[in-house]
Amino acid sequence: MPPTLTDRQRGFFERPNFGHLATLMPDGSPHVSPVWVDVDGDEILVNTAAGRLKERNVRRDPRVAISVRDQDLVEEEVVVRGRVVGITAEGADEHIDALSRKYTGKPFGSRTPGAQRLILRIQPEHVAGG
Repeated sequence: MPPTLTDRQRGFFERPNFGHLATLMPDGSPHVSPVWVDVDGDEILVNTAAGRLKERNVRRDPRVAISVRDQDLVEEEVVVRGRVVGITAEGADEHIDALSRKYTGKPFGSRTPGAQRLILRIQPEHVAGG
């Protein structure tokens, strides 16, 4: 049974704290990207543009790790290891706008014409910290 996030751990993902998402390259080496994060129940949500390296990596190997450090209490963090269990374009445009409002206070302004947004849904397998 997958672990559940405590309310305190969930708060790290609900507040505008930046995450660092680690995916695996084809040769097995790690690739880390700073990301805006969100949470839906116990699943961690990351929004990306279709075709980006993180999307290509998780389609090939869904194992990921993500760490989130509290921007106000830098000694506090949550680290999640898990798998991407879903990739969807449904609701992704609205989701990136919600994330942008959370982090910048305004709608997402960096849209590339024709680019498709995707939501990566991460199911935790191990949770530490927080």
